[in-house]
Amino acid sequence: MKTDNNDQHLIHLLADLEEDAVLELVQKRIAAGDDLMQILEECNEGMQIVGKRYEQGEYYIAGLIMSGEIFREVVEIIQPLLVKTADKKSSGRILVGTVAGDIHDIGKNMLGMLLTCYGFTVIDLGVDVPPAEFAAKAVENKPDIVGLSGLITASFEPMKETVSMLRAEAAKNKLSFPILIGGGMIDEQVSQYVGADYWLKDAMAGVRLCQKLLVKPQ
Repeated sequence: MKTDNNDQHLIHLLADLEEDAVLELVQKRIAAGDDLMQILEECNEGMQIVGKRYEQGEYYIAGLIMSGEIFREVVEIIQPLLVKTADKKSSGRILVGTVAGDIHDIGKNMLGMLLTCYGFTVIDLGVDVPPAEFAAKAVENKPDIVGLSGLITASFEPMKETVSMLRAEAAKNKLSFPILIGGGMIDEQVSQYVGADYWLKDAMAGVRLCQKLLVKPQ
């Protein structure tokens, strides 16, 4: 049975970018029968500490990238184990992609992996996705939720255009889905500007929001 100290140990190992130690402890925790989702939650907390250290100038961009890589490795260890035990029924269909003009995919990929861990079906359109392609794929796949990623300020205009086109095509085809946006520069003001329904800054928050939204009948 894990202890609170063990929880904190994993959080701080990831925050300190101790890749080998994180992966070793994760394997030990899995072997001991610890809750897989709890392990992910703790790693996410470590990622948030990394983000704060970056904002304070203690870490550079390389630290952010490394923390994302460590988290990705943890998810890749845990995901197959969750698939074995998960209910085969999908929790919902989520369409995700990075908007036109932006080729960043770390956050989007992290969200996609975590959503899959939690039983969602993820349709990933990749990066630099034009508004018309987003809208066409939404009509084709009829998702429960659409998620747009954008990490740079130049992505705000394409994001706004994509949201507008998604809503127009949804209305035309009698579809209904909330639109989520995410990225390091995203906040409430940006969300209002582009016309999104919800905004989020980290992948775990995105999973929790998708779970909350799909509890209610669509």
